Amino acid sequence: MRLSFISTALTVCASTQLAAAAAVPTSTPLAPALPLSAFNNTLVHLLTLEEVLSGAKVETKPATNAKIQVLAAAAQCSNPRVRVEWDSLTTAQRTNFVTSVKCLLGNKASGQFKQAKNRYEDLVALHQDLTLNVHTNSKFLIWHRYYLWTFEDIMRTECGFTAPLPWFDETKYSGKFASSSIFSADWFGAINVGGNCVTNGVSPQAKSLMSKELINCQKFAGLTLNVGPGTGNGAHCLARNNDDSKTINTNAQMVSGCNARSTYSDMAACSEGAAHAWGHNGIGAVMQDVYASPGDPVFFLHHAFIDRNFRIWQNANPARASSIDGTDKAGNPLTLQMSVSVNGLRPNVVIGDIIDTLGTKLCYKYNY
Repeated sequence: MRLSFISTALTVCASTQLAAAAAVPTSTPLAPALPLSAFNNTLVHLLTLEEVLSGAKVETKPATNAKIQVLAAAAQCSNPRVRVEWDSLTTAQRTNFVTSVKCLLGNKASGQFKQAKNRYEDLVALHQDLTLNVHTNSKFLIWHRYYLWTFEDIMRTECGFTAPLPWFDETKYSGKFASSSIFSADWFGAINVGGNCVTNGVSPQAKSLMSKELINCQKFAGLTLNVGPGTGNGAHCLARNNDDSKTINTNAQMVSGCNARSTYSDMAACSEGAAHAWGHNGIGAVMQDVYASPGDPVFFLHHAFIDRNFRIWQNANPARASSIDGTDKAGNPLTLQMSVSVNGLRPNVVIGDIIDTLGTKLCYKYNY
């Protein structure tokens, strides 16, 4: 199994590198780092811990005429995948995830999104196009749940991804994201780069599993992004701007404070403005741009953390995995029959299909 995975990954890597070498002169300069102001596209009010713990309503739209919709008992899958926190993954599992992301970056775009230059950027462009529809309203959590699953499913079907999908337990690293191995030269590159380009991101820990060619293929250093910032598009590098005073707000109190909310709509609004927003803004630069933040691959580990918190809230009351309330951007009440779209990257579903991660459509859970 190990040799088969390495052989497949090496083939993908080698073909990507050969294509790149043929198309781009070795003297091609790196894409520029943009001013931090270019990424200052935060739509939501960032909640303080006091606001979270006060229980004050933080919904951005009134839920007029919105009623709680309850799903009849639905079938559950028998063998759910388990999403595993980053620190609990093996080196081989981390390598499989990173290699699969790089595979998407090396594959051709679908052509559906004119701003996307590769398959990975299809996902970034999708998020950019739908940003205003799926943020600052109650569709935020449920749409991102399906978006994250779509990312995972594309990697599994197109890039040989077989490992558990990782999530980042930011409560353990609140105020000290740089100490996580995620933000190291071993994996996704540094976070403390002051808004400049990420210039490292190799995986020497994987040397016992992989050849030199595949290790080199894992670099996120100097990664060029073509979607964003904001609603515009242009070549720029993957940049970060760590701020511990912001990531401190991904702590367990923030998470439990939002999860103490009794209705989905109130909890979702709290989650969006609390750990979610602070995590994005604390990593900074590309991740602070609400439109094109998926350009930074750590977006998906961050949103798996947010989805995990959503699932923990559901676990506290089984009825929460079969009911919904709140409103969408237009003020329409969310119902279990409301469509959730990823613009054709995967088929449309209805909220009732994905409200329960243990249902037959999604079929996953978290390791804790």
